[in-house]
Amino acid sequence: MSPSVSASSKSLGEFLRSRRAALDPEQTDAVRWGGRRRVPGLRREEVAQLAGVSVAYYTRLEQGQARNASTEVLMALAQALQLTATETEHLLDLAKPTPLRPAPRTRPERPHPRALAMMEAISEQPAVLLGRRNDVLAWTRMGHALLAPHLPFDSPTDPSTRPSMPRLLFLDPQVRDSYIDWTTEACTNVAYLRRISGKYLDDTRLAELVGELSMKDPDFASLWASGHVGECTGGVKSFHHPLVGDLTLEFQIWLQADSPDHRLEIYTPTDQTSADALTLLGTVTHEANAATRPSGTAKIQRGTRPTTKSTRSR
Repeated sequence: MSPSVSASSKSLGEFLRSRRAALDPEQTDAVRWGGRRRVPGLRREEVAQLAGVSVAYYTRLEQGQARNASTEVLMALAQALQLTATETEHLLDLAKPTPLRPAPRTRPERPHPRALAMMEAISEQPAVLLGRRNDVLAWTRMGHALLAPHLPFDSPTDPSTRPSMPRLLFLDPQVRDSYIDWTTEACTNVAYLRRISGKYLDDTRLAELVGELSMKDPDFASLWASGHVGECTGGVKSFHHPLVGDLTLEFQIWLQADSPDHRLEIYTPTDQTSADALTLLGTVTHEANAATRPSGTAKIQRGTRPTTKSTRSR
C-alpha cells in the first residue's frame, strides 16, 4: 500500500468497487457510455454521472487517493449504487478519518453481568453470548451442546481459549458439517464481520481474524472479496447434530444496551420433530453434566479474568 493511502481509504475504495461491480446497469438510469462491457456492473463514469460528481474525483475515491469526502457526496454515492441502509452505514463508517498513530492491541472483551444474569434465567435453552468479532463470551450448557459439543465447556473462560465462531465455521470440519445450509451461514457471518470491520477500523484482533481466515480458507477469501455487508437479528438455522440428528431452530438475537456490540443469541424449535430432538439433546447433556460436574457448579460458562499471564485470543 502506498504511504499516502490510509487503511480506511483503501477499504472505502474496495467497497465502492465491489458495490459498483454488483449493480446491474439495467437497473439504473445511467446514460450508457457505449462499447462492450468487459466487467460486470457499472463503469466508473456511470457511477459518477448518477452521483453528480466528476469522474476524476470518483476515480480518486476508488483508488484511495481522496480523503474526507463530504456526507452529501457519500449519500449521493449510496443512492447511485442503490445501497441498503446497512451498506450506507458501512460506507459512512469507512469514510471516517483514521488516527495517525498505530492502534494499540485491542483488549479482550468481557461479558456484561446483566447479560450473564439473563442467560442464567434461560439456562435450559440453547443460548450463546457473542462478542464483537463473534467470539463466544458465554454459553448455556444447551448452547454448548448444540453449537460445539466437542470443545471444552469452559473454553470461553479465558480469552486465550475462547471459541471464535467464524474460525469454527470455516476451519473446524465438525462445526462446518453441522450446518445443513452452510453457505447461507457463511455468507451471513462474513457480511456481519465486514460491517464490524468498517465500524472499528482500529480493531487489531478483527484484522488478524480476517487475515488468518483469508489465508486458510478460500471460501472465506472469496466471500470477503465480494464486499457484501449485512446485519442479522434473527432467522432460522437447520443443523445436522452428531447426537440427535436433524433439527431446525429459530434464533433471535438480543442486543445489549450496556454492551451494544454483544449479542445474545437464543434458539427455539420450529416444529415438533426439532422440539423432540432438542429435548433428547437436553437429556443427554444433563446426564453427561451430572456425571462430570460437581454439585453447585454454574450452568453458564462465562468469560472471567484469566489467572495466567497470557491474554492472547485466537
